[in-house]
Amino acid sequence: MTHIPDPNMVFPNEYKTSCFIKNVITAPNILVGDYSYYDDAIDPTGFEKNNVLFNYPEFGDKLIIGKFCQIASGTKFIMGAANHRISSATTYPFNVFGGAWSESTPPHMEQLPHKGDTIIGNDVWIGRESIIMPGVKIGDGAIIAAYSVVVKNVSPYTVYGGNPAKFMKDRFDAELKDLLLRFRWWDLAPEQLVDILPLLCDPDLIKLKQSLAKKLA
Repeated sequence: MTHIPDPNMVFPNEYKTSCFIKNVITAPNILVGDYSYYDDAIDPTGFEKNNVLFNYPEFGDKLIIGKFCQIASGTKFIMGAANHRISSATTYPFNVFGGAWSESTPPHMEQLPHKGDTIIGNDVWIGRESIIMPGVKIGDGAIIAAYSVVVKNVSPYTVYGGNPAKFMKDRFDAELKDLLLRFRWWDLAPEQLVDILPLLCDPDLIKLKQSLAKKLA
């Protein structure tokens, strides 16, 4: 068998415009699966610094990205600490400027809205310059159109786009979506994946549906 890409490499090919994200992450609250990559001709290894904004682990939220995700240049993930208090008369963050303002302001973190973890499933394609807001869950196999702002959860194997991102279409019928979600090809060992790639990359969806049904029987 010829070479299988190593998920523990930073750059999977000689172009060095895409990096496997998990290998450039240092924050304990950012978790990324094997083979998920970020593409950026300028600084792909700067994903954590440039693309995960307002990330303060002490806030308590996580960014979880599954396996085999494809994240295009300029995509931004906004973490929960970016929020301002909205339950009081003013949203101004007086406390962050120190001095008497900080001393007179109630505890800041306790008043911020908590949206929970941001979770990106497996085999998700996020288009260029998209923004993923705090607490959003994007299902397996979903596609986010370029320049979208995702503020609500996205179902598996659907296409969303716009600002705010809205449902555009289902990628497949309900039967094929169910088969793919049960088969979970992204959990296969790399050697097993090689054998099934011709099927996964074949546009003949009827053939795919029949093959998956047999494998899951």
